[in-house]
Amino acid sequence: MKLVPFESLGPVSYLVVSEERDHGVIMSEDLKWKNSVLWQLGPKQGNKILGMIKRNFTDRSEETIMSLYKSLVRPHLEFCTPVRSPHLVKDSKLIEGVQCRATKLVQGIEHWKYENRLTYLRLPRLDMRRVRCDLIDTFKIMNSIYDVHSELYFNLDEGGRRGHEKKLFK
Repeated sequence: MKLVPFESLGPVSYLVVSEERDHGVIMSEDLKWKNSVLWQLGPKQGNKILGMIKRNFTDRSEETIMSLYKSLVRPHLEFCTPVRSPHLVKDSKLIEGVQCRATKLVQGIEHWKYENRLTYLRLPRLDMRRVRCDLIDTFKIMNSIYDVHSELYFNLDEGGRRGHEKKLFK
């Protein structure tokens, strides 16, 4: 944390900091998560677990690798997705790289292109899973499944158009 000397704003003085840490999340003044423990934890943990799987399992069949990946690795990549969904391409590639590495562990398809491996293994790209998660959360907020007021997040379209009454204003 970089501290700046007290600045005066009229009768009130305050301390300016360049970043703030709260519950393991470090937010910088430009709202980037580059230095955040939470942001780096997913891909880092995923790669550690993939290394452990590669070292300790000799059975590289599709069933074995995919069940290990889906139960041990992917939860780390999708943890806290609504909060830390990557907006930069480099961050998205970092997370997608873990899934790419996992698909290379399956025997017989390790030399295929990534998209072909995903099709063969019936896996969606992780960015598509994040979009799906966002849509599910939107549905739950709009239908009061979550105890959250939808008007805090969404504006309803009041144009009197045909269809249902839960159309969102763009």
